Amino acid sequence: MTEILALPAFDDNYIWLLRADGHVAVVDPGDAVPVLGHLAQTGDRLCAILATHHHGDHVGGVAELLARFPVPVYGPALENIPGVTHPLSGGEHIELPEINVGFDIIAVPGHTRGHIAYYGPSLAEHGAVFCGDTLFGAGCGRLFEGTAAQMQASLARLAALPAPTFVYCAHEYTQSNLRFAAAVEPDSIAVQRRSEQVARDRAAGRATVPSRIRLELDTNPFLRWDAPAVRAAAAGRLGHVPADAAEAFAAIREWKNRF
Repeated sequence: MTEILALPAFDDNYIWLLRADGHVAVVDPGDAVPVLGHLAQTGDRLCAILATHHHGDHVGGVAELLARFPVPVYGPALENIPGVTHPLSGGEHIELPEINVGFDIIAVPGHTRGHIAYYGPSLAEHGAVFCGDTLFGAGCGRLFEGTAAQMQASLARLAALPAPTFVYCAHEYTQSNLRFAAAVEPDSIAVQRRSEQVARDRAAGRATVPSRIRLELDTNPFLRWDAPAVRAAAAGRLGHVPADAAEAFAAIREWKNRF
């Protein structure tokens, strides 16, 4: 069975390792040092690198890893990431036989122009998605290169995954995101309960990710554009009822930018 390990990096990043039979694939290695440390400690062999988007805290370690291990590098076709050998645009399926895992590639532009996510339906018993900076615990990424409509459509693709799917995002942002979620839906018992659990987890030094799609659907305002309370909050920001899901999402995202 493939094991999924978190390597903390920088202030709040997670580098994800997928491990089986003495091999590992690494997702978004912004820093090579934690990965090299794991390989030296365990004797595991690197078999692949998976990048979700081009930001340095996700791909900054790729060159150093490749200098030592000439492995395949999967990444977004629309972005300039040196070393990518398998450019992906969404809709493809890839297989990593060394760790017995296959991924469906999902296009999720918005945070960046070519951002992709890796969905492994056979991972972690109920499936897992590695979504980089598109979907966070109770939040979503900023719109650096894409539009609100693109990001809302991208999040809708992730929201359509099976409810038990584990969500492996790349940052430990859940606690601060939940403070915003509580402002958007102050009467939400689900947000309150998740906030209490996350506070306990962080106080004990535990990570708050992965989460699950069903938990995000219940508590993440950026997936709840059809919820009456979220639409009302969006209307309050816009001065009118949002015309559609994209406009509701855009209003909430703009509010979060200034929160």
